[in-house]
Amino acid sequence: MSFNIIITLFQRAILQGIPLLYGSTGEILTEKSGNLNLGIPGIMYVGGISGVIGAFLYEESLVNKADANAFLAIIIPLLCSVIGSALCGLIYSFLTVTLRANQNVTGLALTTFGVGFGNFFGASLVKLTGSAVPSVALSTTSNFFRTTLPFADKLGVIGDIFFSYGFMTYLAIGIALVCAYVIKKTRVGLHLRAVGENPATADAAGISVNKYKYLATVIGSVIAGFGGLFYVMDYANGVWSNEGFGDRGWLAIALVIFSLWKPNLAIVGSILFGGLYIVYLFIPGLSMSTQELFKMLPYVVTIVVLIITSARKKRENQPPQSLGLSYFREER
Repeated sequence: MSFNIIITLFQRAILQGIPLLYGSTGEILTEKSGNLNLGIPGIMYVGGISGVIGAFLYEESLVNKADANAFLAIIIPLLCSVIGSALCGLIYSFLTVTLRANQNVTGLALTTFGVGFGNFFGASLVKLTGSAVPSVALSTTSNFFRTTLPFADKLGVIGDIFFSYGFMTYLAIGIALVCAYVIKKTRVGLHLRAVGENPATADAAGISVNKYKYLATVIGSVIAGFGGLFYVMDYANGVWSNEGFGDRGWLAIALVIFSLWKPNLAIVGSILFGGLYIVYLFIPGLSMSTQELFKMLPYVVTIVVLIITSARKKRENQPPQSLGLSYFREER
């Protein structure tokens, strides 16, 4: 394998892994509060289609798309994505925290709802555009999202590997590092971990369990929603097509386990998962069935990590003790 191919593989692994990094960072933040949100795949769909709707309405308002304002072209989809994914987080929180519904069932229902929501509005936008193909192209908005750093071309190989991406790539890494710092080094993170480990003890210490669960879930949902927006605007060049996400939402949840509930490790894990997911494209002569086997590699690696960490039984590498369990204050 030549050096140029290795560089190309690394670049595509990063682009493939960034949606996973957004999804896993949001889910880690959520799970630290004790909420197991299996609705992340659906929330990523909602975040993506919400941004697409905002970008579509903005582009349609322009007489000449060449007059598009960079700030508006970026901020409108971002705000729409925040609103859509935050609403999903609120729905999940209301059902599981306030009404104490089963978290697994609620999360799976949210995934089904999110995928259906995205497909419905995606198909509606296709009809509005009158496109002959079942997709919506937002190239004007996408170009702003995909604009690379101006000095990347002057740095040669270093620029190609580290600086040839849109701003949402660096935003994902920054959010993951900030979340890692907050969870590990701040009083807010300490309270969040206390709520996830033992909500009754946290409640007795004067920590508002419901507040932390709501905030962690809603903020985590917004972060995950950015993963859907990145996929459409950056990875897919502004093209929305129904069912286009594939199983990336579930890969993001698998990455949570692989990274041992640590957002900083999820950065490395996302690149690894992204590379494993597409490595078959760089191996000539593979049959279709063999390609599908290669796509299983991220899940296989996750299972291996889960087995190893379970055998070692180190507490810091385990999920929160109250993960997936509703908190009943009356039973304290």
